[in-house]
Amino acid sequence: VQLVESGGGLVQPGESLRLSCAASGFPFSRYVMRWYRQAPGKERELVATISSLGRNAHYADSVNHRFTIGRDNAKNTVYLQMDILKPEDTAVYYCKVDSRADYGMDYWGKGTLVTVSS
Repeated sequence: VQLVESGGGLVQPGESLRLSCAASGFPFSRYVMRWYRQAPGKERELVATISSLGRNAHYADSVNHRFTIGRDNAKNTVYLQMDILKPEDTAVYYCKVDSRADYGMDYWGKGTLVTVSS
């Protein structure tokens, strides 16, 4: 199982970024996918969740109505569209697959850094 995030970078407040997480090594379309983030000095927090077929999504209150999670099961990729970015969105963003039931553990990517600063 491999998850590789991309798309992070430095942006100014109010701008947008789109993160991608390319998955391999497992039947992607069968699994719930999640985005987490970890800001400096803080615990990792759940940002967004999407169901296996992409029909349902849930968001943390802090990003609701600004972030959109999506997936393309044909490309084995999950996305996080981040709009109206704020300095407090600065963090390393990770994707995770809910694979514990079948694989004995959940798998994480190595993360991509998003910095929001003027």
